[in-house]
Amino acid sequence: MQRVTVTLPEGLCSELDAFTAARRYDNRSEAVRDLLRGALRDSAGAAQPDGQAMGVLSYVYDHHTRDLASRLMHHHHDHHALTVTTSHVHLDHDTCLETAILRGPAAALRAYADGVLGQRGVKHGNLFLIPIERHEHTHEHGHESTPHTHLHVKDSF
Repeated sequence: MQRVTVTLPEGLCSELDAFTAARRYDNRSEAVRDLLRGALRDSAGAAQPDGQAMGVLSYVYDHHTRDLASRLMHHHHDHHALTVTTSHVHLDHDTCLETAILRGPAAALRAYADGVLGQRGVKHGNLFLIPIERHEHTHEHGHESTPHTHLHVKDSF
């Protein structure tokens, strides 16, 4: 490991300390490492949009917004091949939380998420991408060869 010294303004340092405590990191270094990994992952994913990925799209919306539920459903159906599973939770009388587990080209997952998060009535949302790669293997079982595919998490896009 290498030691890197960073000078921060007092206000930013206070925010880092609050973040470190809230997330229960043992020290600032661990918090900064995680923040840096996330920023680099996001930056690399934007620079190389063609890689395969798993994605977690979470968003909160007002289900009373005119035609929003219908627009979201049509958007989901138009991109059904990207969706592994979805979950829907009623937070209160007006608000729902949905989470979709996605798989496909990172650029397609981003476009899908943009189509959801850009809808009028969607209040909060986030797409978390995990780069993956497919490995095809063939195993010999007696007289048969059975090809199958495994997914492996990559370190970056």
